[in-house]
Amino acid sequence: MMNLTEELELKRAAVAGAPLGPGTATPYEGKKMTGARAIVASLEAEGVDVIFGYPGGTVIKIYDALYDSPIRHILARHEQGAAHMADGYARVTGRPGVCLVTSGPGATNVVTAIATAYMDSVPMVVITGQVQRAVIGTDAFQEADIVGITMPVVKHSFLLQSTDDLTATVREAFYIASTGRPGPVLIDVPADISGSEMAFHYPGGVNLPSYRPTYKGNAKQIRQAVNALKRSRRPLLYVGGGAVRSLAEAEVLTLAHTQQIPVVTTLMGKGVIEADDPLNLGNVGMHGSKYANKAMSECDLLICVGARFSDRVTGNLATFAPDATVIHIDVDPAEIGKIRDPQIPIVGDAQIVLAGINEQAAKAKLCDIGSAWAATCAAWRDRWPLYGAGIEAQEQPGTIVPEIAMKHLSDRLDQDASVVATDVGQHQMWALQHIDRSHPGSFLTSGGLGTMGFGLPAAIGAQIAAPDCKVVLVTGDGSFQMCSQEMATAAIQKAPVKVMIFDNRALGMVHQWQKLFYDGRFSETVLDPVPDFVKLADAYGWQAARVSDPSKIDGAIDEMLAADGPFLLDVAISENQNVFPMVPAGGNLARPIGVIDMTRGGVRVDDAGADEEGGRE
Repeated sequence: MMNLTEELELKRAAVAGAPLGPGTATPYEGKKMTGARAIVASLEAEGVDVIFGYPGGTVIKIYDALYDSPIRHILARHEQGAAHMADGYARVTGRPGVCLVTSGPGATNVVTAIATAYMDSVPMVVITGQVQRAVIGTDAFQEADIVGITMPVVKHSFLLQSTDDLTATVREAFYIASTGRPGPVLIDVPADISGSEMAFHYPGGVNLPSYRPTYKGNAKQIRQAVNALKRSRRPLLYVGGGAVRSLAEAEVLTLAHTQQIPVVTTLMGKGVIEADDPLNLGNVGMHGSKYANKAMSECDLLICVGARFSDRVTGNLATFAPDATVIHIDVDPAEIGKIRDPQIPIVGDAQIVLAGINEQAAKAKLCDIGSAWAATCAAWRDRWPLYGAGIEAQEQPGTIVPEIAMKHLSDRLDQDASVVATDVGQHQMWALQHIDRSHPGSFLTSGGLGTMGFGLPAAIGAQIAAPDCKVVLVTGDGSFQMCSQEMATAAIQKAPVKVMIFDNRALGMVHQWQKLFYDGRFSETVLDPVPDFVKLADAYGWQAARVSDPSKIDGAIDEMLAADGPFLLDVAISENQNVFPMVPAGGNLARPIGVIDMTRGGVRVDDAGADEEGGRE
């Protein structure tokens, strides 16, 4: 995987109070230039090496300035695709992804991608063109109030008013996007500012008195957390995307291993702990394992690290972790107490706070407090596996089983040199459950917003960021068609992404809900049998294959991974496949359905009314 130390250095500099200077020395100091050239020079000063975008009238001067810049520009086929590519780039590198689009429809086309990045705390700088200042507010051609439209889904936004503010604005945008809780920052650039003359000066720091992210946790609260550890007998680490953004994996592992604390992860936290670590209970929540959800339900101390108690994790909040003392660690104070009131709130950077807890625990000579509990959780994992041999013969005989295909894909990937991206739906949950990831930033998915169409452009962005990695997109036929035009971008940029479509000719997750909870009334979730994805791939210059025979799926996956360029594998699965286990929306985590129970012969059971011993209530 790519080295993420640059983001860590930014954070440490901020903690130390050091001014954050530009990423590279600039040769333009004091030179006269247009605002457009100053924007490009500012990006160069920030060390930006790649921009994703789509040109238009209000940004034509910026694109002209890019013509002479060493910055690589990736031309997407849709503005939403460009912003998702910047998102994928950011998730892999830890540095802000940069997107450039024109005004009006160009700007509004990136709103979904901005919201995706915002919900998942991804650092991005989005530069949009705007009509000339003199006509703003007159409904001029291709005018849209993109600052107003995106206000709820950006960390901050700027509407440039003068060239005097231009370079400082870019500097502040990158600083805000990448510090504290990361997120997207928007810069709206009126066309006349792009053409105005100015003298270039790039500031070495920022002056934002009202923006002071808290990194160091309160010492008293850290001591309280350690005291809670002393009293605990059933501690559990609940780890989310904040640990990924903070690069806190070493501190998570230290706490888990020294105290023998089992770890559950959210969708965004996958990869923080190695897949084969005995303490890793995997994902928790609606499609989490029975054993992870049971651990969450029965723990007496819940240490939440960079997670936000999403409804997809908690289910019915009234029955969620009912006996647990909660320690909530988050760099964003707005998240603490928003959904679940913690007994010990700690505002701060996950890596720094956990380092403090580990240090205090060592001084207190705490060790192995969760050993017996961890053994209990391991026994639960043996009893309730996510998948079992022979299940396919009971459920969908003669068809490709997604769980088995995902496992084969996982086994073929080098954990140290691969990235897996997903779209949203059933395939996303199967990938979460069955594809191992052992590095943060190596599993890219839209968690908070659940954006279908995210996967392909994000995978392209990841491949541009990590050209030596094997990048595989796991997607569904519904999601893939939302941004399939970006196949052209991959082909032209020679980005060798691999796409594995789990093709059930249905909107699988909604179809599953209709089957389970709406008496099989499949209202508008059955997709007609078009397109022919192999022919579509051929039209874009990709290699492709289709497989429907379960005996040939392993060979087809191997062929896909061995291909030199971009490759699409269309995997035919039954529309009747379900993602299990499942906690119905708003349900009790302790009562999932579709659980495999080895004590009952290794078959799926409706566990909604089962007691601990497997009987009926």
